[in-house]
Amino acid sequence: MRDITTREDIEFLMKAFYIKALANETIGDFFTKIAKINLEEHIPEITDFWEQQLFRVHGYKKNVMQIHKNLSHKKKIEKIHFETWLSLFNTTVDHNFKGEKANLIKTRALSIATMMQLKLR
Repeated sequence: MRDITTREDIEFLMKAFYIKALANETIGDFFTKIAKINLEEHIPEITDFWEQQLFRVHGYKKNVMQIHKNLSHKKKIEKIHFETWLSLFNTTVDHNFKGEKANLIKTRALSIATMMQLKLR
């Protein structure tokens, strides 16, 4: 396996992750019924977010925390939701990539999930 080195790698990873996340019984409703995301629109935006996290490319303009606060007002995002999200995310990374950036994206995902849990209390 190789490391995450391009935007295309991140986009591939996001598509693979969202296939699992949308079908997951614990968190799928957040994407399909609460946020009602359109994957064709969401994948480029979330790819921008992770590209910024990994490669310091500044393309993401939204307020991630506010988006999740708004979602949590509609349906409370609880610890099990973060744990499930993180497990699916890490598994998707591990099944497709290995290396410095693969480790970094998992570390950043853990940091983001931890901060969100603290701020959404």
